[in-house]
Amino acid sequence: MAGAIDHRLLTRARATRTYLVAGVAVGTATALLVVSQAWILSRMIARVFDSRGPDGTQPGSVDAMPFGGLWAALGVLTAIIAGRALLAWLNSWLAHRSAAAVKSQLRADIMAARLRAPGRTDTSTGSLIALLTHGLDNLDGYFSRYLPQLALAFTVPLIVGVAIFATHVPSALIVAVSLPLIPVFMVLIGLATKVKMAKSWRTQRRLANHFGDLVAGLPTLQAFGRAKNQTIGLGISEQKHRSETMSTLRVTFLSGATLELLATYSVALVAVPVGLLIVDGQMDLVTGMFVLILVPEVYLPVRQVGVHYHDSVDGIAAADDAFAVIEAAGGKPGTLPAPSPAEAPVVFDRVSFTYPEGKVPALVDFSAEVRPGEVVALAGPSGCGKSTVLALLMGFWAPSTGDIRVGDRLLFELDITSWREQLAYVAQEPGLVSGTIADNVRLGNPSAGADAVADALRRAGGEALDPEREVADAGENLSAGEIRRIAMARALLRIDAGAKLLVLDEPTAGLDGDTEAHVLEGVRRSGAGALVVTHRPAVLAAADRVIELSAPVVPAAGDTGAGDQAPDSEGDQVAALHGAGQEGER
Repeated sequence: MAGAIDHRLLTRARATRTYLVAGVAVGTATALLVVSQAWILSRMIARVFDSRGPDGTQPGSVDAMPFGGLWAALGVLTAIIAGRALLAWLNSWLAHRSAAAVKSQLRADIMAARLRAPGRTDTSTGSLIALLTHGLDNLDGYFSRYLPQLALAFTVPLIVGVAIFATHVPSALIVAVSLPLIPVFMVLIGLATKVKMAKSWRTQRRLANHFGDLVAGLPTLQAFGRAKNQTIGLGISEQKHRSETMSTLRVTFLSGATLELLATYSVALVAVPVGLLIVDGQMDLVTGMFVLILVPEVYLPVRQVGVHYHDSVDGIAAADDAFAVIEAAGGKPGTLPAPSPAEAPVVFDRVSFTYPEGKVPALVDFSAEVRPGEVVALAGPSGCGKSTVLALLMGFWAPSTGDIRVGDRLLFELDITSWREQLAYVAQEPGLVSGTIADNVRLGNPSAGADAVADALRRAGGEALDPEREVADAGENLSAGEIRRIAMARALLRIDAGAKLLVLDEPTAGLDGDTEAHVLEGVRRSGAGALVVTHRPAVLAAADRVIELSAPVVPAAGDTGAGDQAPDSEGDQVAALHGAGQEGER
């Protein structure tokens, strides 16, 4: 039973353990009712056929029925059947509640993992959406059908088998020999099914990614007249998904028929000898009927596990992806409260970092200190690791080697939420949401009023922007300079709300000189410290200190560097960059 359950669902999803305990209890009660039902039915049927009057032809006596009469026996039998129905409903109710709790927990864990490491690019947005929606919904089959049947397959055969053994040992031995054949065939079929379902899930993810990419790139495709051509590729992906689904269904139906045939032959191995013994008079009818009624109940739960296994494989495949995303974010997050950057310096101590998909380090032996209240600029050629430094400071990644300390505490030991509450971040490609400009600025402080929003825009050089102006998805109706002003206003509003350190990646890119000077003045007047990545001479001149990073390291001959570089995008917060960085001050 333990091997049939994903151990990660047991360790990570507490509702799974609770449900298994409840499922075993329900299964035990169900098995006891099955035995009781067989006991009553065997005696009712046997009494009718065995009872004889004086001439040997009189019908059986009602008084010979269990519990003193036919109606009493029927009443007890009805109560037992109602009890089994109630237990089946209870098992289903527990399963659906457990499935809902586990899905909710996994979705929360995935989102928390993604927020801990938002720069990871190994899971695309399309795959993540597919996983969080219908992917994890496939766990319903695992919990509502597979696990309940697994609990019944553990308890019913054991209890019913003991009842058969106590009644007729040879029949129990036949059951004991033939019953393990069903799990053997289930394992063989299950291995083939798992491969099929994993392939089907990969095809489904590709279809989701393809469709998501098409939607994202539709304006470009339309502009170049290539939109209609993409329907061919989409049709191929759809046909592949349809083919994989039908292939999986064929395996499902074939495995169900195989297990059904095996269970039927196993029951016949008991039924034929028992029938011959009854006819020969070596076994009384009560015993024979009791055994014959119970034997199918031994095989049925085990056989149904194989049938419902197919309901679980989609969910397990999605759970595998869910745990991959969760585990990729690293170990347990820190728990220590974060010191304020206004009181404690931030120290990079010989920090090196290589992106998971990279071969060349993005940062090598970087050491620097950002003291409370000072503005420090990071300068250097593109690809030398400047944005990587900010990503490490934000906790998007953990250093490969070296340490980052805030005061006397290591960054990875801090509660990341409390640390990020101290920071105001402006990415190289700021993210905007659908709504108004005020809505986007107010992300820095949701409780800010209209006057505070207008003041933040003014300090960011955006006094000409109407706070009530609508913003399209990803700010498509705004210029690069307008997006930058809104992002800076949001950061300044966050500083007003209590953040102590500005983390800025090219904050004045796309701005004219006057607006740039206005933004720098707003940064200075905020009173917060700042770590700024920039190429702009005006920003470098306004900084208290400038830290120069070295030029990128060129890959060795024969190393194409494929996979080492990812877009330096702030939509995903970070990307893999070539090169090594060293500190120098000016």
